[in-house]
Order: sequence, then C-alpha cells, then structure tokens
Amino acid sequence: MRKDEQFPDLADTFVAHRSQLCQAAARILGSRDRAEDVVQDAYLKVMEAKTVFSVKEPAAYVFRMVRNLAIDHYRRSTLESNVFAVEEAGQGVPSPAGTPEAISIGRQELNLVARALGELPERTRRVFELYRMGGHTQREIAKMLGVSPTLVNFMIRDALNHCRSALESAS
Repeated sequence: MRKDEQFPDLADTFVAHRSQLCQAAARILGSRDRAEDVVQDAYLKVMEAKTVFSVKEPAAYVFRMVRNLAIDHYRRSTLESNVFAVEEAGQGVPSPAGTPEAISIGRQELNLVARALGELPERTRRVFELYRMGGHTQREIAKMLGVSPTLVNFMIRDALNHCRSALESAS
C-alpha cells in the first residue's frame, strides 16, 4: 500500500489547497519561496509518517500544520540572523591596532613622554606615576608622601605640562 493511499484525505487536501497554504505561510514568512519550502516540508512530514491516523478536518489540520512550521521557520531564521552577523558587516570597522604609521608615531610619542618623565624631579615623577599609572587618588598619594593634596595636584600639573611641552617641541 502506498503512503498517499494511507492518507488520501491529507494528500488530496495538500494538492487542493496548495496555493492557499503557500499564501498563509508567505504571510508569516514574508517570502513566497520560503513559504513553498514550508508547504513542501509539511507535505513530506505527512507522507513520511509511520502510523496511520484519520483526521476529522483534514483542511484545518493541514493549515495548522503549515502555520506551525512557518512560525518555527520564521523564529529559527530570526534567531540565526541575530546570532550570525553578515560577514561583510564588520569590514568597515577600523582595526584597533591602527596603521603601521600610527603605531610608529605612538611609539615615538611614548619614548618622548618617557624621556620627559625622566627629566622631572624624582618626587614629581613618582607622584605622576602613582596618579596616572598606579590609579591612586591625590589624597592617597599625599598621605603616602606626607604632603598636602594641593602640592600633589601641582606636581601632577607640572608633570603633565612638561610632557606636553616635550611632545609639542617634537612636532
């Protein structure tokens, strides 16, 4: 016995209502081609079923089956489009590493700043390093060195001005 003989009502219903099934799926999916794929999948699921069953309302059953498959397909494609970005989408983003020229200029500037910091008095350099690189507050530094927070502020300002001057004179 052939499968379409086992399910004559459902097979006939798919054939008789194919265009309406495609329209129903297309309203959910927004694409006629994808809707036809869903209707074909539903037809194959019915034809490949292992058990024989009878359906009182074959048209309602088939429409519900196509609708559910279309919704599943829509959800899956939405998830995939959110998870997997288009490959070309990130090609316009500049590299965080920069160009070789920018890297070279950055290294030269870093050497100038390091040299400028080496020219500072020891205490001013230490205050600047504790503040900018150590992440300490001006009050913490003042307490460590036994000086006023105002003096720490002036030392940081002097160190910044000296580094700026070194960079400007190199330009």
